[in-house]
Amino acid sequence: MAGASQSDVQVELYAEAPVPSARGEMRFLVFREIPARGGGLIPEPREHVAIVKGDVAGREGVPVRVHSECLTSEVFGSLKCDCKDQLDRALDRIMAAPAGVLVYLRQEGRGIGLGNKIRAYALQAKGRDTYQANRELGFADDLRRYDVAAEILRSLRVGSIDLLTNNPEKLSALKASGIDVRRRLPSLAAVNAHNVGYLRAKREQTGHLIEQLLAG
Repeated sequence: MAGASQSDVQVELYAEAPVPSARGEMRFLVFREIPARGGGLIPEPREHVAIVKGDVAGREGVPVRVHSECLTSEVFGSLKCDCKDQLDRALDRIMAAPAGVLVYLRQEGRGIGLGNKIRAYALQAKGRDTYQANRELGFADDLRRYDVAAEILRSLRVGSIDLLTNNPEKLSALKASGIDVRRRLPSLAAVNAHNVGYLRAKREQTGHLIEQLLAG
């Protein structure tokens, strides 16, 4: 179990197994959140996954992607975001490296959940951008947390990481949680007619470093 010295959350390694894939054998580790105060497992423990390639313990410059769940794109092929493309490209890069980690966090829709995400999509169909829709539903722009990812990386005893991300908030949150981020690597994904507005909103409103998006 990883300690909670850097955050208010602990994680417990619940299950681990090798899993064959089209990219090669992956090591799947399922972690459960445990409240730091109050004791016991949360009523329905939220489970997150670390997909690990090679031996990452003590290794420096490990390529790492911290990725939040997106059922609509990753399972059903929605073109409204770039999540599946980022996930696929990150897995390609990690599996091509000697060692790497993909931390898959179960926090759909920037933390508002699947149902509210679809409600936000309905507002987007009426002209709101992704942040306006969240606010109209009463949510903050982004409710995701990265302390769980930090605890998982600590549990894996990773030395330092090369973080695949475009999100400066994710970068700063992991550093604030005590993770040694050696450098940021761009997380590239394809732009299409359905996601270009979403990507532009992320770049212009929350400073995402989306390098593949043309200005204008």
